[in-house]
Amino acid sequence: MINPRTMPSTRAERQELLRTIARFPGCRVLVVGDLMLDQYVRGEVGRISPEAPVPVVRVTGESSIPGGAGNVVNNLASLGACVSVLGVVGEDEAGSRLMEHFRGRGVNVEGVCIDAERQTTQKCRVIAERQQVVRFDRETSGLLSHATESRLLASLERELPKAAAVILSDYGKGVVNARVLRRAISLASRRGIPVTVDPKPEHFRLYKGVTCVTPNTSEAWACMRRDPRPSAAALDALGRDILKLLKSRSVLITRGPDGMSLFESQESRGRPRITHIPTRAREVFDVSGAGDTVISTLTLALAAGAPLRRAAVLANHAAGIVVAKLGTATTDLKELARSIK
Repeated sequence: MINPRTMPSTRAERQELLRTIARFPGCRVLVVGDLMLDQYVRGEVGRISPEAPVPVVRVTGESSIPGGAGNVVNNLASLGACVSVLGVVGEDEAGSRLMEHFRGRGVNVEGVCIDAERQTTQKCRVIAERQQVVRFDRETSGLLSHATESRLLASLERELPKAAAVILSDYGKGVVNARVLRRAISLASRRGIPVTVDPKPEHFRLYKGVTCVTPNTSEAWACMRRDPRPSAAALDALGRDILKLLKSRSVLITRGPDGMSLFESQESRGRPRITHIPTRAREVFDVSGAGDTVISTLTLALAAGAPLRRAAVLANHAAGIVVAKLGTATTDLKELARSIK
């Protein structure tokens, strides 16, 4: 059954959301995933190169921020969470920059493994006249070494019991592999700790038993190996089938300008409960990293004791804030509270 009351329509409902936000500070969340450094080279174009038909960019500035699972960490820290992160970086400048950034935000990085045989994943974007001219990536492809994976699993055993919730941020770079997934889900399940996943299609069937998986619409179709279909009925069937396949408590499909759809398992009733949540964004400038904001806010709300639907509504508010900002962005407690009031 579709619940038409998808947003807080009464003062009591808004107060519940605000009380949940008030419990965010200090909630312990563990992030396990693929850490990256997003680099930006900005400049101006005045001419075409005589050497090849490409623009010559005169560099005016450079900056870097955490990407991938690092952006999830940033979102959580901005919302006041007590964050621990597990991942792998290389013994290089990019890895050092990431660790320095995390420590500066009070993030626990004891679970980050440094692997001298791997390169820290970097995505460098050259932007001129507000347009991306080119992107070049540096990364080590392939599986983690046995030694690095063993260190990562030992860190997981140590850090997970301290957390109130776990996020598995899977960007397909090697950290969220079959062994790590199975161990994280098993440990969390035994302790009654919610575990959420930002999915990749190649690992989709390994996410069985999680609390919530948060694909966008195209990812949801790809994960189920189906061609996209535009109807509401097809989307509802898709969400139900994902729930059945993964035996998860819920699925939250983010739908861009159409908002979100939450599918919750109801074993006693057979059919899942479906809640369609309209978008909160009034203007959309950039959707970069919005999925990271969704899973961060959703999981932090679960760690703070919120039920799934309230956590999804808060995640929708947070997404509406960040897509109205240029570039990969985060929100904070004050902005989130203002959005609800």
